[in-house]
Amino acid sequence: MSQDVVKYIWTSGRLCDFKGCERADLQPVSINGWFWTAVLQKLAPTTQRDQNDWSETGGIGKPQPDNREAQQGGATENCLAVLNQFYNDGVNWHDVACHHVKPWVCEENEDLLKYVRYTNPTLAI
Repeated sequence: MSQDVVKYIWTSGRLCDFKGCERADLQPVSINGWFWTAVLQKLAPTTQRDQNDWSETGGIGKPQPDNREAQQGGATENCLAVLNQFYNDGVNWHDVACHHVKPWVCEENEDLLKYVRYTNPTLAI
C-alpha cells in the first residue's frame, strides 16, 4: 500500500451512530463512538492521537475524523478507511461516507471463522 499501488481500502472501523449508541461511554460519539465491527471493540478516543492512526489532515485540511462530506451537504462519514497519500498525508485513517466503493481488508478472526463455518457447513475453511 505504501508504494502508491493501492490508494485506499475499507477497514471494519465504524462510527456508532445508530440505535443503541446513546450509551454514556460513547459520548460524544464523534470522539468516543468509533469501533471495530469485526470484534466489537472500541477504538481509543479520536482526541488521543498517540493511540490511533487518524490523519492530521484531509479534504478540508482538518484532523480526522472531520465528517467533511456531511459538512458540505453530503452523506455522514461514518466508516473508517485507510487512505494512502490521498491528501499527501501518508498512510492514515480517514472517516469516509460508507457509500464509496473501495477494496476491503478482511480480518481473520476466530469468532468470525466459527460463524462462517456454522452458517456454511459445506464450505472448506
